[in-house]
Amino acid sequence: MGVGDPVGMPMAHVLASGMGGIRTAGDLVARMQLHRKMRIPEAKAFVAEKLGVGVADLSDEVLMREVREDLDIGVVTAMPGAARGLAAKARIARLLGIEIASVEILRRKLEGD
Repeated sequence: MGVGDPVGMPMAHVLASGMGGIRTAGDLVARMQLHRKMRIPEAKAFVAEKLGVGVADLSDEVLMREVREDLDIGVVTAMPGAARGLAAKARIARLLGIEIASVEILRRKLEGD
């Protein structure tokens, strides 16, 4: 049974966690690297523009927490009423203009009902 690229996801996780992952904007930068094959500087610039912050701000945990809360795109600790899971992923997909497989699968299921 094939597992796909054995290094693909671990590399994405290393990049995302190296920048703070969901604590900052590392997960968003990694998504752009994977979805649009952007290099790190290009992905950071793209994400910073979409979030309305500077590139240096992407690794600021305090500022990014506020930005993520304002945009409702998920934070590390659960907050009552805040988007998480697929809801947060759907908001991220819309914000970045990308498709996320799990969000698309759910959307198709809901449209089929």
